[in-house]
Amino acid sequence: MSLHAQLSPEAAQRLRAQKRNSTLASLLISILVIVLVGLLLALWALRAVNIEQPDIVTYKASSNEETDDDVKPVNPTLQRKPTPPSSSIARVITSNSASAVAIPTPDNNFSLPTTDFGDSNDDFGAGWGNESSSGEFGNIPAEMRKRCSKADRLQRLARNGGNEACEEAVLRALRWLQKKQNADGSFGSEKPVAMTGLALLAFLGHCETPLSQEFGSNVENAMAFLVNNNLSQNGKSASDLADKHWPYEHSIAMYALGESYTFCKQLNIEDVVPQMAEAVEGGIKWILENQTEKGGWDYSYNLNKRPGDSSIVAWHLQALKAALSTGIDFPKIKPAIANGLNFLELCQNENGGFGYTVNRKPVGSADGHFTLTGAGALCFQQHKGTSNTNARKGIRYLEKNASFNASNKGPNLYEHYYNSQAMINNGGETWRNYNKLTRDVLLKNQLEDGSWPNSWSKGYKDPVYRVTLATLMLEVYYRFLPGTGGGK
Repeated sequence: MSLHAQLSPEAAQRLRAQKRNSTLASLLISILVIVLVGLLLALWALRAVNIEQPDIVTYKASSNEETDDDVKPVNPTLQRKPTPPSSSIARVITSNSASAVAIPTPDNNFSLPTTDFGDSNDDFGAGWGNESSSGEFGNIPAEMRKRCSKADRLQRLARNGGNEACEEAVLRALRWLQKKQNADGSFGSEKPVAMTGLALLAFLGHCETPLSQEFGSNVENAMAFLVNNNLSQNGKSASDLADKHWPYEHSIAMYALGESYTFCKQLNIEDVVPQMAEAVEGGIKWILENQTEKGGWDYSYNLNKRPGDSSIVAWHLQALKAALSTGIDFPKIKPAIANGLNFLELCQNENGGFGYTVNRKPVGSADGHFTLTGAGALCFQQHKGTSNTNARKGIRYLEKNASFNASNKGPNLYEHYYNSQAMINNGGETWRNYNKLTRDVLLKNQLEDGSWPNSWSKGYKDPVYRVTLATLMLEVYYRFLPGTGGGK
């Protein structure tokens, strides 16, 4: 006989209740542990993906506006920070210089003359004061987007009379420039604002942006230098505001920044260099407010002497063309362009050549050659189209008189920076003949390091000058400025 212990009904009921409570408590604890672990993982993930926002370029306003003589150079401190999807860099710029003006927020949503220019030998070149010597591009305007695909570039090269040697020469030149960039983002020595503008245009001409793998930091640093220079001088871009030739620098910088802003805005990286829009606004506003009554622009932006200077005017009309593509609203820009073209029309000789001043005096050589004809023709093409009468008269002059000789002192690269654009815009047999005249000479004379001979500088000895102008000529097959038309 065996004995079996048996719980009373009351004890069994209490045991079942304890089991239920224990099960519920265990379940609740498990849920709480899971929630806690989830929160900890979420906090860790948020911390891991947190991206520092770049500081903004700021300039403390002062009560009195600085005079030109008081302007101090500003050296930006540049800091690289990786941001997806590629090698774009967040820019930190600091300044100890004060600006006395606040540049308004927009309401809404581009060649250097030589020492030969002018009878006074007082132009861009020695006249500048050197007497001693890949991203998404779908929204970018079509004329700019065409150069953003290597396959498309090569196709357009072949179609427009270039070849792969042109592309290789451009890359060698850009790599030469890459090695010559200064620590503050500038290029060149004596006129760094102008040289940086030209270098930036050469990079942009090959569709190099801050997102570019090989040249992105060079492009971004150049943009930052120009923005910083402009904002530190109350909307004026110059290496030395006391130098009467600074309108060249200002207009070249505005041309380069206008195209830069268009690229960056369409790539949604317009803040990669903070306050770029403010620099473009302030710089273009200065141009619009300092045009002479005859529609020109002159040395020191002087409004009381000459009616203007066609070499300076050509740069300003390119800058205004670039400004039109930015989407920034400039209410006075169209009348200013019309007045600028009216000035150039007064400079055009009956033979189609464009002279230096409104008296239509020949420019550039003792034999009466009109060196600025390509500049004048291009400006009319950009703003009025290739069928414009003034543009076509200029093209006919170039058909008869253009030459490109590498012997002796070398060709006038400034003149041909303009000629190459005007000729390809005109197209047809005119362009084919001009391309035969220039292309192979450019390629044959490029040095092994990517630069061109010293003799090609035509008086202005900074090598950045000749390298950028030659590079822009070799990019002409696909580098179409906004609004010039796609060429033919």
